[in-house]
Amino acid sequence: MFHPVDHPMERGWVGRIDGDRVIHLAAQTLQSFFTGGGSAREHAEYPLAGVRLLAPVLHPPAVRVFEEQTSFAFANPAAIVGPGAVVAAVTLLPRLSAVIGAEGALGGFTAFADWRSATSPPPKDRDFALGLGPIVVTPDELDPDGIEAVVRVDGAERARARFGEFDWAAARDHAAAGTVLRPGDLLAGPALGTVDSLEPGALIELDVAGIGVLRQTVLRD
Repeated sequence: MFHPVDHPMERGWVGRIDGDRVIHLAAQTLQSFFTGGGSAREHAEYPLAGVRLLAPVLHPPAVRVFEEQTSFAFANPAAIVGPGAVVAAVTLLPRLSAVIGAEGALGGFTAFADWRSATSPPPKDRDFALGLGPIVVTPDELDPDGIEAVVRVDGAERARARFGEFDWAAARDHAAAGTVLRPGDLLAGPALGTVDSLEPGALIELDVAGIGVLRQTVLRD
């Protein structure tokens, strides 16, 4: 999702990134794009440098956060925030998330910043900000196994690791057992670790290979 920098919108438009361009697609949301078979009529093109990327899924039907292959907890769909957001947090758990597409398929992958507050007990500590973005990369363009992620705080590297073996199809099947997965549902995989003691005003960058950099800022007050 995106909007031109000179035409801000809360929800934005669905777009496809092609090199240094963003092509506006005729779909209201990423969910409707998946439901429509993963294709849509193309509209205008915009330079990538002239747009702001938004959370790829603004209102997911459900968010499941896996700590291991067969264990997950639900998180707050209303807590999704995109690139450039300001979050009141002191701890980050960097994750990778699958986005469910049409008919329960794995529609793509994106970076997932699991923000935690030190002033609230679980699960309330993750109830206010779940970072998502900057883009969704489809499974035919990204193999999620073993991809590297780096966390930088004000430009200084604080963590670097590779996402371990996680069977995304099995996680999807586990989540779908006895219920229905809907386009836009999020399945966040196990965290790479914990980055804590984040100072107010710090710029946090979660850089995931093949996906891009999700930048968010810690609230100053």
